Amino acid sequence: MQEISELSREDLLKLLEVYAKNWAAHDGCWFLAAEEKYGLETAMELDALSWDRFAPIEAERIKAAFSIPDNGGLAALEQALKLRMYSLANTQEVIRVSEDVLEMWMVECRVQQARRRKGLRDFPCKQVSVIGFPGFARAIDPAIQTECLACPPDPVGEGYCRWRFTKKV
Repeated sequence: MQEISELSREDLLKLLEVYAKNWAAHDGCWFLAAEEKYGLETAMELDALSWDRFAPIEAERIKAAFSIPDNGGLAALEQALKLRMYSLANTQEVIRVSEDVLEMWMVECRVQQARRRKGLRDFPCKQVSVIGFPGFARAIDPAIQTECLACPPDPVGEGYCRWRFTKKV
């Protein structure tokens, strides 16, 4: 087998997708283990604490790796959202609504799709996501405000969740 540094572009992209899916699976396994040991409420609290720490780290690493400027506003956030691990594990759309508004829509979510296939209700991820998405956005630019437009347990309609980002003036 080749070393990672010797892989073709096509194989590197394939490996990135495998890594992203593995990351999402590990996150799910960790959560289920916490839920089994401590119950849903405590698992949700631990998950929220974890995302509160992880989201800014992910944002800072993306900024550093891709020379995204500090306080770069919605343009910087748009670029960074497209580079998150989530963007490989799930299908998302990042849409510039106006100069001052950016929206992100999770078109396909691996977690929710797996639950729906099993006949389970959507995972109520809003409790954690209202920490993770704003933490990521603030690490890109502290002046960015995040609004949850829809996220389970909210009715989400088509897709899985929607977020709006605006820059404070």
